Amino acid sequence: MSGNFQFQYPWLLALLALLPLYAILCGRAGRPAALRFSSADVARAAGAVARSAPGRWLLFLRLLIVALGIIALAGPRFADEHTESSTTGVDIMLCLDLSWSMEAQDMAGPGERLSRFDIARETLEDFIGRRPNDRLGLIAFSAVPYVVSPLTLNHEWLIQNLDRLYVGLIRDLGTAIGDAAAAAAKRLSTVKNAKSRIIILLTDGDNNAGSIDPVPAAQLAAALGAKVYTIGIGIEKPCWLPQFNPANGKLVLDAQGDLIPAMMLQPANYTVLGKMSALSHAKFYRATNRAELHSIYADIDRLEKTEVKLRRYSIYTPLFQWPLLAALVLLALEQILLHTRFRRVP
Repeated sequence: MSGNFQFQYPWLLALLALLPLYAILCGRAGRPAALRFSSADVARAAGAVARSAPGRWLLFLRLLIVALGIIALAGPRFADEHTESSTTGVDIMLCLDLSWSMEAQDMAGPGERLSRFDIARETLEDFIGRRPNDRLGLIAFSAVPYVVSPLTLNHEWLIQNLDRLYVGLIRDLGTAIGDAAAAAAKRLSTVKNAKSRIIILLTDGDNNAGSIDPVPAAQLAAALGAKVYTIGIGIEKPCWLPQFNPANGKLVLDAQGDLIPAMMLQPANYTVLGKMSALSHAKFYRATNRAELHSIYADIDRLEKTEVKLRRYSIYTPLFQWPLLAALVLLALEQILLHTRFRRVP
């Protein structure tokens, strides 16, 4: 919202340029004498002092009155400008894998000690910040899905709940991709008249738990009008899973502060993720490092745009009455002076 002063008919202000010309013409041509004298010397002596001062004041008043009248006619006003936005948002359920393998450090850069989960959480926070007009929800899953947040526009609250997550929070071991996708589809189905329904599922493993297979879950989502974007993360070769404390998600280090290998992880088979996305007319992505994962979420952000409509309008407060009132006061003053102090002999 912003305000500014303006004129409704600004072209009328051009009439002000005629006032100096009028003043010059009045100074050159005087009115005919009201009295006749046998000699001009008497009139010259009597009028040399008196004719200029009252004349200048009355001329100034008349010009000021006309100028104020022109300003009033130009329609001065204060415009209070408003902008209203209406959005047709996208409803998005984010599914984040919390299985133990997400503690692997294979996607971190040189010298970094970041797990797959750390990088995924950082990327999700950035994605949430890009979608201020959309309702977003979050499901974390391991062997069972866990609703971290229902669909909400309170993204600050959503991020707070995301920050509370850690690997080991869900004690049931395994990766239930199908159950997570079905739970997300069920949440989206409760929202009526949504412009678009999206599921973004991130995992680093194969489906090895749960009661619903991934492909039927994707078919369910597609039947409900939801697209399922799937993201498989992790390098494409075996890597070590370090020891960590499932009670708080913290790494367990040796006496030198180094990671302690716990078990060897094998690359996941992401064929099923590709099938899920194809069934719902979405895309499957593969990320092996932080930059690739950021690029994937940026691509989804571009593909699923939110429609924002802006309506601009102004509320006008007229101000013409003030110069008009000043002109009337000065006109009354002029008439008083003409009939009192500056009264002329007929």
